[in-house]
Amino acid sequence: MTKPFLSIEGLTKRFSAKGKAEDLVVFDDVFLNIEQGEFVCIIGHSGCGKSTILNILAGLDEPTSGGVIMDGKEIAGPSLDRGVVFQNYSLLPWLSALQNVIFGVKARWPNWTKGKVEEHSRKYLEMVGLGASMHRKPAQLSGGMRQRVSIARAFATQPKLLLLDEPFGALDALTRGVIQDELIKIWSESHQTVFMITHDVDEAILLADRILLMTNGPNARVAESVKVSLPRPRERAQIIEHPGYYKIRNHLVNFLVKRSGELAGTKNSDRQHPENIDPLAESPEPVPADPPARAKSDRPLRSVS
Repeated sequence: MTKPFLSIEGLTKRFSAKGKAEDLVVFDDVFLNIEQGEFVCIIGHSGCGKSTILNILAGLDEPTSGGVIMDGKEIAGPSLDRGVVFQNYSLLPWLSALQNVIFGVKARWPNWTKGKVEEHSRKYLEMVGLGASMHRKPAQLSGGMRQRVSIARAFATQPKLLLLDEPFGALDALTRGVIQDELIKIWSESHQTVFMITHDVDEAILLADRILLMTNGPNARVAESVKVSLPRPRERAQIIEHPGYYKIRNHLVNFLVKRSGELAGTKNSDRQHPENIDPLAESPEPVPADPPARAKSDRPLRSVS
């Protein structure tokens, strides 16, 4: 039996309380497998531990118990094999946009020539629409532009695992759409494995192969792994016309609005891994004749957080 590229085994994060108070268990006994080249999104309400799981995968935090195996090796500390884009911009303020990307590329490939490093770095800045602004420092860039530099730097280092913590949250709708398209393009060409946090249901359906759904915290768990069976390549203008789109979307929204609270504090029944769900494998559900107006706009519908 082939081992998965990434295996999360019994992951628990607990904070000890003082005195007689009970310990705070953020999430408990999380088991997950992610295959190489897979694009996985994780969704859950604030406080369920999504970012903590991502930080553990990045090697920036340690679990109370359990562990993570990636490509046959246990994760212990940060590595250039894992690239991270945080919610904030995480740029070096004294360097230009180009120099920030070059910094990561040089660390990844120290034997490359100066010209090759710069050419490679410029390519990714142009991909995110910053070709004309690459010599500006972060203070001279808008918030959205700073985040695009962070995204370009992560893409440019071509890590085995790309970790994205709501990377598009600070971007306007048009820029978000452009970078989502670039992310899909780069991912389809590079076959990188992607683990992404989002609160945006429509974004997750557009990007992901699977969507992991977490119950409310504390004592949160990954309750379901929802397969997105929509064909690729996907385009936002056409995807909402697919007969299965709203069936997947309705399942996600129902979980986030209702069942994430009902299942809070419970265990996965008779299994360690989350339940695998394929909404399109069930009986077909008619597409609404008049979809919500917001779904037709560039502004994505977001789940409650």
